[in-house]
Amino acid sequence: MLREFAPLITAIIIAGRSGSAYAAQIGTMSVTEEIDAMRTLGIPPLDLLVLPKIIALVDRAAAADRVCGRARRVRRHDHGARAVGRRLRRVSRPLRQGGQRYCISDRHLQSAGVRAIIAVVGCFQGFRTKGGADSVGRQTTRSVVQSIFLVIIADALFSIAFSALDL
Repeated sequence: MLREFAPLITAIIIAGRSGSAYAAQIGTMSVTEEIDAMRTLGIPPLDLLVLPKIIALVDRAAAADRVCGRARRVRRHDHGARAVGRRLRRVSRPLRQGGQRYCISDRHLQSAGVRAIIAVVGCFQGFRTKGGADSVGRQTTRSVVQSIFLVIIADALFSIAFSALDL
């Protein structure tokens, strides 16, 4: 239960914080016609506004997983102890370096995929903003609700796939 519940709660918090911020930022830019100005200047808004956000969330997912010690060689319930030990420098250097060699696992892919969903939904809802400030609020709320819904669906699909593959 902990293996599934902790990443799910983390993703929900990220959807509420980052997803809503992305939708609000892009929505405000859409309402104030900054996105139209970017297109007029020949700057593609997707390249400048969306791709960096997706890359940043996926990159932070990988960094957070490395810090927490999500390596295949470490048992799942040892993550907290390993992180505290590393912080206090009481974990041996070979153990710390051994975990870094195996930093890509199935859980990294799940975490990165879920965070990419959050970024895409937040940006998509931001671009759909039309009208005034009330529309920004509506689209921001929609982005959070849709992100949480899609995160739960994606988590369920990943769980089914990992169970079928016996991972």
